[in-house]
Amino acid sequence: MARVGRDLKGRLVPTPYHELGCHPLDQMAERRLLILYGSQTGTAQDTAERIGREAKRRHFQCRVEALDSYDVANLINELLVVFVCATTGQGDPPDNMKIFWRFLFRKNLPPSSLCQMDYAVLGLGDSSYPKFNFVAKKLHKRVLQLGGNPLLPVALGDDQHDLGLPSKYTLHYLSEDSMHPDGDLLQLTAARAVPSELHPFAARMVSNQRVTAESHFQDVRLIEFDTVGSGITFSAGDVVMIQPQNCPEDVQQFCQLLRLDPDRSFLLKPTEPGTALPALLPQPCTIRHLVTHYLDISCVPRRSFFELLSYFSTNELEREKLQEFSSAQGQEELYSYCNRPRRTTLEALWDFPHTTSAIPPEYLLDLIPRIRPRAFSIASSLLAHPDRIQILVAVVRYKTRLSKPRRGLCSTWLASLNPEQGDVQVPLWVKKGGMKFPADPDIPVIMIGPGTGVAPFRAAIQERVAQGWKGNCLFFGCRQKSKDFYCQAEWEELVTKGFLTLFTAFSRDQEEKVYVQHRIQENRRLVWELLTSRSAHVYLAGNAKQMPAAVAEALQSVLQLEGGLSPSEAEKYLTALEQTQRFQSETWS
Repeated sequence: MARVGRDLKGRLVPTPYHELGCHPLDQMAERRLLILYGSQTGTAQDTAERIGREAKRRHFQCRVEALDSYDVANLINELLVVFVCATTGQGDPPDNMKIFWRFLFRKNLPPSSLCQMDYAVLGLGDSSYPKFNFVAKKLHKRVLQLGGNPLLPVALGDDQHDLGLPSKYTLHYLSEDSMHPDGDLLQLTAARAVPSELHPFAARMVSNQRVTAESHFQDVRLIEFDTVGSGITFSAGDVVMIQPQNCPEDVQQFCQLLRLDPDRSFLLKPTEPGTALPALLPQPCTIRHLVTHYLDISCVPRRSFFELLSYFSTNELEREKLQEFSSAQGQEELYSYCNRPRRTTLEALWDFPHTTSAIPPEYLLDLIPRIRPRAFSIASSLLAHPDRIQILVAVVRYKTRLSKPRRGLCSTWLASLNPEQGDVQVPLWVKKGGMKFPADPDIPVIMIGPGTGVAPFRAAIQERVAQGWKGNCLFFGCRQKSKDFYCQAEWEELVTKGFLTLFTAFSRDQEEKVYVQHRIQENRRLVWELLTSRSAHVYLAGNAKQMPAAVAEALQSVLQLEGGLSPSEAEKYLTALEQTQRFQSETWS
């Protein structure tokens, strides 16, 4: 009779090999490898799947799973694990590893829990953020504390660095008489208790208003959705997730390139037992639905894309180029071809026409990642606008060396929708945000939100004003008062009524540029009094480039000039505010 022990959750399981007196290597005839990933934007998932493909070529029995899809209690029995994880926000784990993260850091786990495990951790991060690869470093340290045996030091990938198989499914076309019109596949049920990524709510777009002058280079929209019947609730600081789609022109081009009939219906079947079908794809599905709603043909392709593409190529010149792009030596050229000009997957396919026309349709889901939802800070309060969600959207459009301007998938799609020309529905759901506002009406809030960073503060101000709360101080910055002063009339009315103290920085309205950090320094006495006499909370939102550091420097200047603190004391004071949640920030690149 086999000996048994207990797993991390106390359940009876077979005793780990090392306790039976045999070494894990004795059991390696099967060469099992588990790859667990925590991914927010898809990069970590793509990397994990690529490692999985390499492992299978080396005859490992390999599983690749999201951390929250894996039963963490079984970790005690794993002999060889590779963790691939990203870091989000202010050093937070990605959404699909938060359950795993909480469990792993339970204080009652025995220090020898994972002593049979050999492991490696690969972190994917961005060194322009203060908490670079924080999750990977912490995970490596925690597994080590629980007895894990590291195969190598924690590996830290940096997005700032320039050089930063069998198909998963088989595709079975259906006969024409069983084909479904594409419209039938787009029905999103409105009667769900809690809308989520797997079951988004089809919200009706009520309005789509441009809030910048027509002559202004930046198109910014205030968009409102009707959420009646969704059961959606939220507070200031929360975010709405929106599932975008590809434009019809790109879908048509893609289908022509690959010689696909967009109206053809198919069923997907996994090639290996235990592989789940993509949750967001209906069964049966049309090619048009797959390309419109699932395949991210507008993303910049990764190295693994060219590697897989090279296997399909029947053209010698194209195959050589694809192999070069997927080799270690070709990474600088790949970066120049793809990343620097932000070339899309669809454009890359145009450049390899012979190979593209030879892609087997069943490999499309291995080749091209799914479209990821986009997060937007909610810019309205339910107390002011019941059953409504409003967002501020800057339409992403910029030039590179390519002749065609680059466009953001989600913002461009949202801007193209016109609710005045018919019923427009957008799949969405709400998630808790990183910023929490004080529940005490006597605690004032200092909000620093240049550009669309003002969105969560509009929600907070509406929420507080609806309850009659004052003590709202807003530092808002934009280029020109006449062109991109969002919600000007709304702010000025609240100032008149005594609900808002407003400081504006219009950077291009005078010869010398003026930003929010300058206004903070000019009003340092008020900021100091709010912080020290009234225990104010400070909030910062906006672009993650130079602005957060400049604002932090301005706040430290206030502490030094008004409070007489030394530079190191001012820095410690600001750090203490962060640790006690009195200084919260939400920035993005």
